[in-house]
Amino acid sequence: MKKMTKWGALALVSGALLWSGCGQPQPTQPSLGTIRLAYVNWAEGVAVTHLVGVILEDMGYDVEKTMADVAPIYTSVAEGNQDIMIETWLPHTHAAYYEQYGDRVELISTWYDDARIGLVVPEYVTIDSIADLQEHRDRFNGRITGIDSGAGIMGASESAIEDYELDFELLASSEPAMTAALQSAIDNGDWIVVTGWSPHWKFARYDLKYLEDPLGNFGETELVQSAARLGFSAEYPEVAALFENMEFNSEEIGSLMDIMDGVPDAGVERAVREWISENEELVQSWIP
Repeated sequence: MKKMTKWGALALVSGALLWSGCGQPQPTQPSLGTIRLAYVNWAEGVAVTHLVGVILEDMGYDVEKTMADVAPIYTSVAEGNQDIMIETWLPHTHAAYYEQYGDRVELISTWYDDARIGLVVPEYVTIDSIADLQEHRDRFNGRITGIDSGAGIMGASESAIEDYELDFELLASSEPAMTAALQSAIDNGDWIVVTGWSPHWKFARYDLKYLEDPLGNFGETELVQSAARLGFSAEYPEVAALFENMEFNSEEIGSLMDIMDGVPDAGVERAVREWISENEELVQSWIP
């Protein structure tokens, strides 16, 4: 495989920014290979996937992006059908998947180290603990609005319903459907409880709070990591190094999600490049 120096990669990234800013087509570079990225339709994963895709393309790689649920992504990466799973939450949320597939994938990045999951309500809701949900069941219509059924947070929510003896139905949907329901409830001042996680743009947009979890069903602070198929790092050391170097704080990942939220497909690359131009020093620090 043709190797690229740090300064060559930086030149490509900087050159791409310059060309895009001038409205001119980017210069053609020989492809260094095709990198297959798999991601779940969660705001932070979508944002990071498109960011990484632009960086890799500027470094000279072709990129294929595939969106799916967590379970099939783990299977695909473990079987070598995908190169990188952009986002896995450990040690708690995706523990069952990692226990099953961990010996067939390699963790190549921790890109956010202050993640958490739990049940989330608007700030105006006058309870503070999961243990108080049952007493106010009617205000919540006996429902917890969730996301895709294969997500680890859904399993943790099912356990919480059992352990806290809640007569609640956990509604499986999707992240966009969950956030739409949240916004509708807030617009009307209604009580709602949803499956929530950080980082996520909804905490910047709305006044929200996690319900306390005295039984510990949702675990402690977690790491958001990327996992690759076995042998990937040896085959593509520069790409693996990019992931190893990539790290966000809450403000950085929040700004990336915010700039991309609601952007149509045709505008995604422009939004990503705008964020890169505003965080150029950070991005350059990742380039191997």
